[in-house]
Amino acid sequence: MSDDHTRVQEFFAARAADWDSRFPDDGPAYAAAVAELGLREGDRVLDAGCGTGRALTPLRAAVGASGVVVGADLTPAMLQAAVRAGRDRDGRLVLADVAALPLRSASLDAVFGAGLISHLAHPAENVRELARVVRPGGVLGLFHPIGRAALAARQGRRITPDDLRAEPNLRPLLAGSGWRMTSYVDEDDRFLALAVREG
Repeated sequence: MSDDHTRVQEFFAARAADWDSRFPDDGPAYAAAVAELGLREGDRVLDAGCGTGRALTPLRAAVGASGVVVGADLTPAMLQAAVRAGRDRDGRLVLADVAALPLRSASLDAVFGAGLISHLAHPAENVRELARVVRPGGVLGLFHPIGRAALAARQGRRITPDDLRAEPNLRPLLAGSGWRMTSYVDEDDRFLALAVREG
């Protein structure tokens, strides 16, 4: 495992037990972001970097009983927290790295990634891997329950021009990785970038 993976696992493992209690009011923001994916009954969707699985319930509601919901995360402690919260009832949990997903090419209709992009070791390659598993015309939603400025303030830092989530950086990153950005919102109470799988 690379040093990048080890750092991500250590960061999230130390926070897994109380992650949900630290952010108890995020549920409506997750549900609203999932609604913007435009999922339909029977769709197949991946929650990439699912953490404690907070998106799994709205994803399951969107795709219905006939749909497929998979939550993949690199950190075992986060997946264990998802099981303790009962979210494994809404989707299949998989210990996996988004850099090498154990999924067939073009097997999904959508990918949802909450707080994902800033934790990717190789963003262009990793987002290309997300494109690999989504059918042409499928959707990617990159989400955070608060915007870039609010998140930076919470963490006691400033936004820098090299922030991957800044639209001038994210748009070409996605375009070079098989996606076309269709929507970009960065407000105090949410960040959501939507893209369509090219091809």
